Amino acid sequence: MTHSFTPGKSEGTTILKLAGPLTLSTIFGFQNEFRGQTPQVMIVDLSESPYMDSAGLGLLMNYYVSAESHGRKLLLAGANERIESLLEMTKVHKVLKTFPTVDAAEASL
Repeated sequence: MTHSFTPGKSEGTTILKLAGPLTLSTIFGFQNEFRGQTPQVMIVDLSESPYMDSAGLGLLMNYYVSAESHGRKLLLAGANERIESLLEMTKVHKVLKTFPTVDAAEASL
């Protein structure tokens, strides 16, 4: 998995683009860097991520909890049907806000 952080259209927004699966074997290389990012709004672009396992979901949920407790937001964008199914099966879709595209996520702010 590869990742990149880029500034969003709005001040205080960062977009994290993931390419590849977000799984236990891929998160170790970047989880500390991810947790160290503290923009007002973090949008995770999953459009090039084919799937996620429970470890990847746990990483996102831990980030979400930390962000919420500090008045920040985490939004997900571009999740495919497989990832959306995981979010629904685990009831996380009721907590994490998802959008079809990064532009839609930014427009919601």
